[in-house]
Formats: sequence, C-alpha cells, structure tokens
Amino acid sequence: MQRVLIQGAGVAGLTAALEMRRRGFAVEIIEKGPAAGLGASHYAGGMLAPYCERESADEAVIKLGRNAADWWAAELPGEVHRNGTLVVAQPRDLPELERFAARTRGFRRIEGPEIAALEPALAGRFERALFFEDEAHLDPRKALTGLVAKLRAQGVIFHFEAHEVPIGEIYDAVIDCRGPAVIADLPQLRGVRGEMLYLHCRDLTLSRPVRMLHPRHPIYIVPREDHRFMVGATMIESEDDGPITARSMMEFLNAAYALHPSFGEARILETGTGVRPAFQDNLPRVAKTAAGFFVGGMYRHGFLLAPALAQEAADRLTRRFHKSERLTA
Repeated sequence: MQRVLIQGAGVAGLTAALEMRRRGFAVEIIEKGPAAGLGASHYAGGMLAPYCERESADEAVIKLGRNAADWWAAELPGEVHRNGTLVVAQPRDLPELERFAARTRGFRRIEGPEIAALEPALAGRFERALFFEDEAHLDPRKALTGLVAKLRAQGVIFHFEAHEVPIGEIYDAVIDCRGPAVIADLPQLRGVRGEMLYLHCRDLTLSRPVRMLHPRHPIYIVPREDHRFMVGATMIESEDDGPITARSMMEFLNAAYALHPSFGEARILETGTGVRPAFQDNLPRVAKTAAGFFVGGMYRHGFLLAPALAQEAADRLTRRFHKSERLTA
C-alpha cells in the first residue's frame, strides 16, 4: 500500500485525505497548528453557492462546484442545508440586484409575498429578490470536525504542531495543501484577506444565507445553530492576518442592521480574519511537484471547490502509480 503524506489540515487537506483513502492509499497528515481547521477554513462562510459566485468568478467555478453539496451530504449526512440562497438589496441599491442578475444564472425573481414566505423575518423589508433555490450551506467548523472523526476512523494518522516531514519517514507522495503558507514558495500565489464576525441574535431566525448587495460593501449573513449568524466577508488584497479593522467592523454591523433592526441588539461573539491563497485568475490548481502535487489557490471558494480538487488530485496520483511511476519525498 502506497503511503501518502498530506501537508495541511484545512479543508483542502482533509478532503484530499478522504479521497486518497477512498482509493486505498495509507494517509498521514501533518499540520503546524495544534488541531485541524484552524486557518482560513475556520472563518469560512460554508456557502455551497456556485451560481451566486459566478457574479465575480469564472464559469469554471460553477463546473467545479456544482456537485459540492452532494459530496458533503454524502460524507457528512445531516450537515448540509439545501435551503438555497436569497439575494436582496435596499430600494436605493436595486440597480445592484439587476447587475448581479445579469452576471449569474440559476435563480428566479421573487417579490415581497414570496420573500416573506421564505424568510418571515424579512417580511415587508424588501420589494424584490433573487432566489437561488439549488444552492446550499453548511457549518464549516462542524464539517471539519466531522471529517477529522471520519478520517481517524479510517486509520488516517495526524501529526499536529509538526512543521516538517517526520524525520526518517519515507512516503510515496506528498500532497501540499498548506494554504497561505505556500505563498512564499509560489510567486504566482497572492494572499486575499477576509474578515468576518459572529453575532448572536436571539430575536431573529433565518433559514438560508442572505446576501445583501451594496455598491461598496455587500455582505452575506449565514445562519448557524442557536440564533448565531456569521457575517462576512471582505476581500482585501493583503497578506495581513491581523485583527479585523474598525472600518470593516462598522460596515458589517451597519449592513446587518440594515438587513434587520434586530441585529442592533445582537451580541458580538467573535471576530476573525483569514488569508486565502489565490492565483491571478482566482482559480485553483492541482499542480505537479517533485514530491507529488500541490492543491490550492481556492480563493474564497474553499468548501465549494475542495471536493472537486481533492478528487482530481487523488485521480491523478492513482494514474501515476498505475503507471509504476514512483514518487519520492
């Protein structure tokens, strides 16, 4: 049985590990942090929304991401919520809704009564909306925890707080899923900073992600359990992973309050930032390396694109071994 080492225990590394195990490889994972999923994956929105993402992404994002919800649902039953995505705009920003519609597909236009039927909390607040009913979402932190448990049950070995390949160990292939840590090694990669916050609003219930458009600072709000809401996210061309800025915090809170006044009484549970690695075209890569493959550059689409990238990496590695081409670390 060939031994595969995966570097990085974020969403890219964990999904790759699962696909490698499915093809019969012995898998180990090294992670510099004390646990899995503490990098950018920890602060993800978890929206499995290929059609909405087409607004600012290449058509390839739809192709790679259209089966993501099925993959996650099969691997983690009960964790995927197939309630679609609702896109709204304030009356003064309705041109933004039309611009969004022109750049996407897979939606239907709805008006006040149907908006209220989908999200009673938003009754009377928006005249028009776009409803992407084939989209889904999940809680990234629960999903990552579920993947770790599943991988452990399948015999995958984790090495935490490990920065290098274990001394004396020999692997048949190394899969590099280190996320932003690879930026220093690959000049084609850049960092894109994302900021977010968690709110607890006991007087509000939403059933699906809601995107509210604005010319300068559009936001999305993703419901979690127990009346918690993830609010995000900025896209700043920077590799700074320091705390959230005052500007971003104010924009998030103002936009959340504009979506529904109940957010004015919400409690701020957490803020966070993450640096997402991206190539110039914002599309991911599975690239050959001397030791195996690099998997990354998923930009803001980690949970959406990770399954397809993991499958591609596992398929390519399987074909190379089938051709008796041994890879050495």
